[in-house]
Amino acid sequence: MMSEAHEPQTTVADMWFDPLCPWAWITSRWLVEVEKVRPVTVRWRVMSLAVLNAGRELPDGYQELMERSWAAVRVCTAAEQRFGPEVLGPLYTAIGTRFHNRGEAQDTATLKAALAEAGLPEELVEAADSTEYDEPLRASHAEAMKLVGEDVGTPVVRVEGVSFFGPVVSPAPRGEEAGKLWDGVRAVAGTDGFFELKRTRTRDPIFD
Repeated sequence: MMSEAHEPQTTVADMWFDPLCPWAWITSRWLVEVEKVRPVTVRWRVMSLAVLNAGRELPDGYQELMERSWAAVRVCTAAEQRFGPEVLGPLYTAIGTRFHNRGEAQDTATLKAALAEAGLPEELVEAADSTEYDEPLRASHAEAMKLVGEDVGTPVVRVEGVSFFGPVVSPAPRGEEAGKLWDGVRAVAGTDGFFELKRTRTRDPIFD
């Protein structure tokens, strides 16, 4: 008697992101590809570059970027709090495509268009200039930092009890190449005592 074939068990991978970060955006598009070629489901979470860099000495011009970064992540948090975490994926895709692939202005008009595309009320854009949802935003950010420490940024990924910053890659691998990177990252990150593997970036973020 032949045994029944069983579907591989789905693995949940959490990814914390700030919508303004181009490197996190590329990592997220890689994970979307991974979902197609591996039994992986991504669960999207928010973190904040502004919270991360609060009180730090920043290069010239970087402070303005941090101040601007509040809007998108606050809107994402408001959407998650009001409609559940499942709305974050479509909303992040709508925002990230506009900010990074299309180079649209990182302003409330763009956020409003992204909300509409994701099927969410445009009134959520009011959260961009409000502190109403900062407490859950900071709590989500703190959860990510507790996993990986304070000397890294976005993105943070957690899978099966292993957490890490990155990977930082440009452009995002596609198809089976995305799956191979996933396999390798899991193997390296899951090695007891492993902490860091890095080299200087020699290219800018590539969006496609």
